[in-house]
Amino acid sequence: MQLTMLGVGSSAGTPVVGCDCATCCSTDPRNKRTRSSACITLDSGHVLLIDTGPDMRQQALREQLRRVDAVLYTHTHADHLHGIDDLRAFCQLQRQQIPLYGRYDAMEHIASRFGYTLREPRDFWDLPILSINPVSAPFSLFGCEVTPIPVKHGYIDIHGYRIGNLAYLTDVSEIPDESMALLEGVDVLLLDCLRHKPHPTHINVEQSLAYAGLINARETYLFHMTHELEFEALSAMLPPGVHVAYDGLQLQFE
Repeated sequence: MQLTMLGVGSSAGTPVVGCDCATCCSTDPRNKRTRSSACITLDSGHVLLIDTGPDMRQQALREQLRRVDAVLYTHTHADHLHGIDDLRAFCQLQRQQIPLYGRYDAMEHIASRFGYTLREPRDFWDLPILSINPVSAPFSLFGCEVTPIPVKHGYIDIHGYRIGNLAYLTDVSEIPDESMALLEGVDVLLLDCLRHKPHPTHINVEQSLAYAGLINARETYLFHMTHELEFEALSAMLPPGVHVAYDGLQLQFE
């Protein structure tokens, strides 16, 4: 299986509008960050998307993404949801409905805000044709087991996901003990890492490194970063096995 990081930025993206800091002005393409999202290509050829941020169209064009078979939603904040209309292109290409998966409250939010997308296939493909599927326990997609990982995002509960030996945890402020148990044996970990200073709804660099040590994946990649974290500077301070993710990063896993 292969994971592609479509975006590794925080809600503002990098460069930030109106900012002249070193990261925003950097010519290193690894400092150009669209809003966080990823896609996973299964051995069967099916493609799972994690979140639909507002940069989804740009990301799909950049990575030549031609199909989406299902979407896993971590939560429904704007920077993880508001590209949902861009799923229309994949419905048109594939002539099929795309199922969405996530927490019950996330699916309810999509139904209330984007109810016009929840339709059965018919002759016209002028809108996204989607279905909602609340999940709270491991489930199978195209022969692959997907395990929701409950985490805290400030005062709200959201989902990370484990697919095979890969785990994707964004917008984390705390990982409960019972969720840590679900991460045992993970080989590849994608982990939230907002900035250096503490934040009420995200772990910072120090906390990310502490969780990375506890989870002890073979390789950990930090993402969902603000412009306060410059690629080379952050890379230089990381221990072996911990890396800075970037838009377009591709990883193989089982």
